[in-house]
Amino acid sequence: MELTTTSPLPRVAVIRCEGRLNMVAAPGLRSCIEDCISRGADRIVVDLSATSFIDSSGLGALIGGLKKARQTSGDLRIAAPTEQVEAVLRLTNLDRVLRPYPEVDDATREF
Repeated sequence: MELTTTSPLPRVAVIRCEGRLNMVAAPGLRSCIEDCISRGADRIVVDLSATSFIDSSGLGALIGGLKKARQTSGDLRIAAPTEQVEAVLRLTNLDRVLRPYPEVDDATREF
């Protein structure tokens, strides 16, 4: 998995996940989210448009990131999930907690 981070606005970080978000890649995402928060970007958008697969470890990394962001009065949102990712979110009912936004711009606009 390749992770790319940008900061389009103050206190906002966009993390683009490219590849498979599984047990091998999840620790890297957790670390990336923690780094963003420690640098003051507690409003995080995870761009899943290039994520081909997600498993329970990947979901755990997203939920853990959401908790960390909210502990600092921030938030974590997901944007542009692929079909597979959206199906897993629906099956686990996590789409209620991590409501997917159609595009990164939509997710950042509401911050």
